[in-house]
Amino acid sequence: METSAAAETAGAQSNSLGDRVSIYQPEQSGLIFPELPAFNTVEQEREHRKQRLVAGCRAFAMNNFDYGMAGHISVRDPEHSNLYWTNPMAVHFSQVKMSNLILADHEGRVVEGNYAINRAGFVVHASVHEAHPDIVAMCHAHTPHGTAWCSTGRPIEPYNQDAACFYDNHAVVSDDGGAVTVFTDQGQGVVEAFAGNRAVLHQNHGILTASRHSVDDAVFWFIAMDRCCHVQLLLESGSTRPALMDDEAARHSATHVGSDYLGWLHFQPVYDQVVAANPDMFD
Repeated sequence: METSAAAETAGAQSNSLGDRVSIYQPEQSGLIFPELPAFNTVEQEREHRKQRLVAGCRAFAMNNFDYGMAGHISVRDPEHSNLYWTNPMAVHFSQVKMSNLILADHEGRVVEGNYAINRAGFVVHASVHEAHPDIVAMCHAHTPHGTAWCSTGRPIEPYNQDAACFYDNHAVVSDDGGAVTVFTDQGQGVVEAFAGNRAVLHQNHGILTASRHSVDDAVFWFIAMDRCCHVQLLLESGSTRPALMDDEAARHSATHVGSDYLGWLHFQPVYDQVVAANPDMFD
């Protein structure tokens, strides 16, 4: 029989990653834990991406990110890299489903699906997808807290671990001064900013996120950024200046809780909640 000390040592968590992607993955075998998907065919991967796109739209609805016809989530097709799937024009996030998604090219032409594409969404999303072939997915919505903070033209400060997830990983872009982006030569500042960032705060407009990992990752970090904007607004309304994390602590948190994998992992319980609450989403 193991002594108490021996058992405690055997069960201790290690700081070594070994063959794991993240320290949050369990070292102990046999435990229930989300696993990254693997695909045998491109058709399976396409179906998966479309399902996660729909779930992202439903998650946006649950978070009250809707504003009329505004807001877009896009994901690159795994086979045809010059095409991307996105939500249909003038359909509420809560009504987006597999059957009404559209497939568009970088010129804004719908090549599959019955609905029109949102021009403002196409101008920015298509430009980002075209300029950055490694970007898999992108999100934008007109959220109250996100648009409010973006009007300040300031970045999110590392006031806690959640905000530190965006440390050195987001940019403020002031191009076009908030004018609606509907012409194909607009939004180039946003396109350039995504060369090295997961999020952009477009001044007088709102939040945009992009992921080189998955649509899950892009959606979660959008939700997280809007929450960061909300908390920053609360902090700004107080009379006491918050104590910010120093650079070393912020980078440490960004590394361990701000990775693309962690964005994917955070979205998995959101996905389960959305699926349970929306039995029609895969129609």
